[in-house]
Amino acid sequence: MKSLFSSVSAVTGAFLLILFVFASLAAPWIAPYDARQISGEIWQPMSAAHWLGTDNLGRDLFSRLLSGARLTLSFAFVISVMATLAGTLLSFLAVSVGGAVEGILSRLNDLFMSLPSLIIALVALAVLPQTNSTLIVVLAAIGATRVYRLGYSLASHILATDYMEAAKLAGESHAYRVIREMLPNARFPLLAEWGMQFSASILFISTLSFIGLGIQPPAADWGAIVRENKDGILFGVSAAFYPAIAISLLVIAVNLLVDALSRKLQQQEDQ
Repeated sequence: MKSLFSSVSAVTGAFLLILFVFASLAAPWIAPYDARQISGEIWQPMSAAHWLGTDNLGRDLFSRLLSGARLTLSFAFVISVMATLAGTLLSFLAVSVGGAVEGILSRLNDLFMSLPSLIIALVALAVLPQTNSTLIVVLAAIGATRVYRLGYSLASHILATDYMEAAKLAGESHAYRVIREMLPNARFPLLAEWGMQFSASILFISTLSFIGLGIQPPAADWGAIVRENKDGILFGVSAAFYPAIAISLLVIAVNLLVDALSRKLQQQEDQ
């Protein structure tokens, strides 16, 4: 763990991520206004009363950003965890069972991987009920296809090891081999993949919210706040820039940590 945070980039990423998590958890106590409260004029500049100014309806932008942080982080966390678990378990099960199960799952995964993720999301969200639960399931399913590819590669390598052959000869079930043998030996690459899924989920949620298909009103994440205030850019209003900067910093923070973890894993493999 100490060597993981020996680089400046890893420390920077950890600091930024902790800052965002703290802000999201403490939002109800540190936000000066309710996120939906109209507390000023439209697009007011920064002041003592409104630290980042107000938005297109006169709501405090700092309070909106704190509220948006909670939604963005919580949705991205749930989506990335679901995607990583589903993709990992399905890929490990496919390799362990083999035969028709492996063929069907792998071909279906290849089919969805061949299609642009955004197109799949747009079509699914257009025909399914536009709820936050639908958004989570759709994005988790899209992310699971990426995790499946990595999990399949890891599982194929692990399956060829002596201890997996021993477990098979001992008559252990497929579930036992997946949970007790495969998962522990693939945890570090999968942890790095989860970090990438978390980062991708943040961008995906923000993109869909910007075009009106993301987190549903009256809740608003950072992408929705950018959409609400984008017209102010024409008048020199910076309200849309703050959530955009927050999205960028959060993604950079996660990527810095994932990169540091990947380097750490590579060093362990080389030793």
